This record gives sequence, C-alpha cells and structure tokens, in this order.
Amino acid sequence: MSQHYGPREAMEYDVVIVGGGPAGLSAAIRIKQLAADNNTEVSVCVLEKGSEVGAHILSGAVMDPVAMNELFPDWKERGAPLNTEVTEDRFLFLTEKKAVRTPEWALPACFKNHGNYVISLASVVRWLGQQAESLGVDIFAGFPAAEVLYNDDGSVKGVATGNMGVDRHGKPTDNFQPGMELHAKYTFFAEGARGHLGKQLVAKFGLDKGRDPQTHAIGIKELWEIDPAMHKPGLVIHTAGWPLEADTYGGSFLYHLENNQVAVGYVIGLAYQNPWLSPYEEFQRYKTHPEIRKFFEGGKRISYGARALTAGGLQSLPELVFPGGALVGCDAGFLNASRIKGSHAAMKSGMLAAEAAFEALLEGRAQDVLAAFPEAFRQSWLHDELHKGRNFKPAMAKGLFTGTVLVGIDQVLFRGKAPWTLRHKHADHACLRPASEFQPIRYPKPDGKLTFDRLSSVFISNANHAEDQPVHLTLKDHGVPVNVNLAKYAGPEQRYCPAGVYEFVTGDGGEDRLQINAQNCVHCKTCDIKDPTQNIVWVTPEGGGGPSYPNM
Repeated sequence: MSQHYGPREAMEYDVVIVGGGPAGLSAAIRIKQLAADNNTEVSVCVLEKGSEVGAHILSGAVMDPVAMNELFPDWKERGAPLNTEVTEDRFLFLTEKKAVRTPEWALPACFKNHGNYVISLASVVRWLGQQAESLGVDIFAGFPAAEVLYNDDGSVKGVATGNMGVDRHGKPTDNFQPGMELHAKYTFFAEGARGHLGKQLVAKFGLDKGRDPQTHAIGIKELWEIDPAMHKPGLVIHTAGWPLEADTYGGSFLYHLENNQVAVGYVIGLAYQNPWLSPYEEFQRYKTHPEIRKFFEGGKRISYGARALTAGGLQSLPELVFPGGALVGCDAGFLNASRIKGSHAAMKSGMLAAEAAFEALLEGRAQDVLAAFPEAFRQSWLHDELHKGRNFKPAMAKGLFTGTVLVGIDQVLFRGKAPWTLRHKHADHACLRPASEFQPIRYPKPDGKLTFDRLSSVFISNANHAEDQPVHLTLKDHGVPVNVNLAKYAGPEQRYCPAGVYEFVTGDGGEDRLQINAQNCVHCKTCDIKDPTQNIVWVTPEGGGGPSYPNM
C-alpha cells in the first residue's frame, strides 16, 4: 500500500482498467465501441505500469485470431500486425541426442495451428493501444496501480497510483510526486499473471473458494535473427522431454516470424519439486540439442525476457466479479494450456466484461456485482474451449509419460469431452521439497554465442529501476531466506529467478545474507509464486521501471 503524504488528487471515470495488455485494451475498446453504437459517452482510462504500452508484454506467441475477428472484423485493413500465418506444425519428443517427431495424425487438435498467426504480442498490444486511443480511451503509461480503494460498504471504489520520487527508505525526495486516485463506477484488473492487486482481491473477497489451487509456469524467451537459409516463415515447433526429467512439466517453443526472426523459449511448470532446478539454465541447455541448435548457428540474439503464466485453467478459475469490479485475462487465469495460447482468451474475457459493464452503466448502476460477466462467459465459446482443455495441465503434472497417455485419451479419443475432470491438488510453492532429497544439477557454462549468462540476458531486456527507490521485492520476515530457504532448500530463489535478482552472499564475519538486486527485475512474478514460505511479496515499483521489450 502506498504511504500517504497528505491528500491525493482524484479523477473520475466510468471504467478504470488496470493493465494495458490484450485483456485490458480489448475491454477498453469494446466499451468505446458499444458507446459509439449507442450514441452515448462512457469515460474509460487504462493504467499501464510499463514505460509505454507493450513494454512489459512477453508471450510466445501463436495467436488464434478468433477474438480479434470479433473485436475488429476489418483488422487486416486496419494494419494489425498479424503478418505470418502458420505454415507447419512439428511436435518433437527429445532425448539428449535425438528427436522423435509425432506423426501429424497423432497430434491432438489442440496442437494444430492452421489458421493461426505467429506474432509479437508486444507489437499487437501496441497496435491495440493505438486503436483504443483513437476511440477516446485515456491511457496513462508509466503509472502502476499500487493500491485498491474501497468504499465504506467494502465495494471497490477504484485504485491509486504509486508515489513517485521516494528514496530507498521511503522518504520523499526533491522530485516527490504523490500518487493519483482514480475512482470508477467499475474497475477491471488486467495485470497479467499473479497480478499484485488481483492477488489481494482474490484473498479479500474469497474469490478462490471452492476452486482448485491456481497453478503457474515460467516462460523464458529469446528473440533471434537467424541465417535466412534456416528460416521458414510460419514454422511452429514444440518439444517435450530433454533436458527436463520426465517428472517435471515443461516444454519448448520455436516460432518462425517474418524478417528472418525466430522466437524461442521454454516453459516450466512452477509445481516442480527439485529446488536445484534452474528454469533459466534448462532453457539454455535446451538450445544445445542437435535438432535445435542448427537453427541458431550463425544467428544473433536480439532480445530476452521472462514472464509467469497462469495455467490452472477452468478448475482454478476464481470467481470473476466482486462489488465494483472484475478480474480479466491472466489476472483471473483464462490461458488455455492445452493450446499453449492465452492472448485470444484474454481479449475475449475483456470484451465480455466490457459488455456487462456497459449494460450496467446504461441502467444507471455503479460499483455493484457484474453478474452478467461470468454468466456470459459460461455461455461463450471461450468457456467451451477451456472446458475441452481442462484436463491437460493436471494430466501433464503426473509426468511426461503418464501425462502423454492421459492427454492422448482425453484429447484424441474423447476430443476433450471425457466424462471426468482431473484436479489440481497443491499450490506451486507447496510442491518444493528439501534440497537433501535431490542431487545438485551441474549446468554447463555458457559459451556467449548460443548460451548466455543471466546478466548479459537481463542487459538486453532493457530492465531498469531507479536505484534509490524502495526495493519492490519485499520480505515479510527477513530471517526466512537464510534460516529456511538456504538451510532447507539450498536457496532456490537464486535459481528460479531468471534475472539474477537474488543471491546469497557471505559477510566478513562468515554470516550469510540474501542480497536483492531489484534493479534487475523483469517483473516475471516467479518469486512471488514459488517462494516456499510465501515470504517474498512483489509490490509495484516506481512507474516506468522494469523491462522495456521492443517486440517480444
């Protein structure tokens, strides 16, 4: 919560949206479209914590255009950057030296991408931002929503942005600017996976009551420019197996975009048990596979980033609404893990919430429960799609071999209509086991050409935070990192963080302490999710901080 230094100015809107990603911008656009269709005015504001719209957006990404077709039927004429249609799907099972390709007839429909597009989601989101502004949406980039505001009756009143110009100790500097309050009839939270405020709302209103625990993954990605001879626009490759052990959920993507560029990345479920595992190092090791490294020889790495994914699916989806607002996109968890896609789902969720809010505004309502949103979701193609893929993630959590068989039965034999639902049993942080139960993993040293260390990677993410601001990676108990995490789990935060934020250092007296290099943070949220005692709490840093992705 932002510390108060006297009264804050307030601005009034009909709808305030926290987060300028695909869900938030689609919601803003849809409200404005409906207002225009009905010859009425609705004021809409989008708050984006990145330095500009798209700066914090990272995804694979292959996009199903189904939601875009609904939002802008003329998106091609408008110049939406969906330029590269998928031309070929390959799914490979890797051993250390070999790759076995799954025959096309055996591929479940969820892995087939005919009619989809290989995109830069950051570029698509920037385009959506332009469309929103042209419709009259106010977009404030570099202003993170730091606090939820409540009315006396407990309903959500709006949000407040964080204070600017506060030093490391929380004291105002000469550059101090107080946060701004934004009050709304309805407030949408579209912060992405493990949203800082969304997490608070789920807890306050008990939105996860009766739901399975939410489960997440970390996605780590690089953008490369490769030898034109190896480039095949529209080629989509996914892999499972090596370098991960068979009991660890994860796999890779390698997508060929336009301009001799490929997006390569690795996704690892954060329910893994072995504290010695490093998702970053597993990704680097994956690139050395003979079937994969051939694409990168003679190429150049352009960009790097990481982001958590909300992957629990329908069983883990919280209640979407509460008095005064709604959760949309990955703040709720609409990603379809079986299809390895979330942007179309995020867009549709935002559009459905927008339609419910617009109807409420027409009726003169404010700050009540938008029950029409979850009802419309249950009647939508998005619900049907998520129901069809509901068993994928819990099946794969049972291990590569068992999971593959279960997914085959569920997706190929029953076509997603199996008469059972598999469950998620444990939150990700509760799955980590003591380091003494495992052997340390020896990862190869990076060569600086195909594989890289964390710091050189963070450098090309353009991550930056003002040095003198309060550390935004907060600890509930400063003794836990050494006394619990280091002693019992061998300091897993050193390995699960993909940006080198956490390191244990030894002082002159031989005592260990956790050093937090907050300026490296790429806002992936993995620490907030995976910390075994939930002692790390990610809060919003000063506006504009974090990565600045050009086209991830």
